[in-house]
Amino acid sequence: MADTEDTNPDATAAPANDQPEGPQFALQRIYLKDSSFESPRSPTVFQSQWTPKINFDIKTRNSKVQDDVYEVVLVLTVEATLEEQAAFLVEVHQAGIFTAKDFDNAQMEQLLSTVCPNILFPYAREAIDTLVVKGSFPALMLAPINFDALYAQQKQAQAQEGNGAAADAPSEVTN
Repeated sequence: MADTEDTNPDATAAPANDQPEGPQFALQRIYLKDSSFESPRSPTVFQSQWTPKINFDIKTRNSKVQDDVYEVVLVLTVEATLEEQAAFLVEVHQAGIFTAKDFDNAQMEQLLSTVCPNILFPYAREAIDTLVVKGSFPALMLAPINFDALYAQQKQAQAQEGNGAAADAPSEVTN
């Protein structure tokens, strides 16, 4: 009988708990942080022809929770006016907790300003639509938002305002 040798290729492999090299990004949790719905003219608003003017506002903010962990909050505000009076006002603060490790300051700023809001937006859009429908108004499906383009516009506006040095400086990720 011949001696058998362990020829398992995994026996010489590196330990399984080695971390991959390079930047790391992961979503930990998505949650609704705050929401509000107001319909100040109910029920008389339902007696008018529904041809509203829709105003939409978007903001993002982020804060460092702990090392390499960040909370990003996407704030969407929608106001529908009918005959120059508010029909409804809805605001949603959709938040997420993200792990981001080994990014330089410029990459981190862009990640928190574009990638994270892109992940959060579909949840915020659904929350807004749900609140509007529960208020007995027609469904309101917001169009997708290009957060990369908004970020580029913001950076360009900062540079044009003479804040070019501030735009190139490391950004704070805490509020």
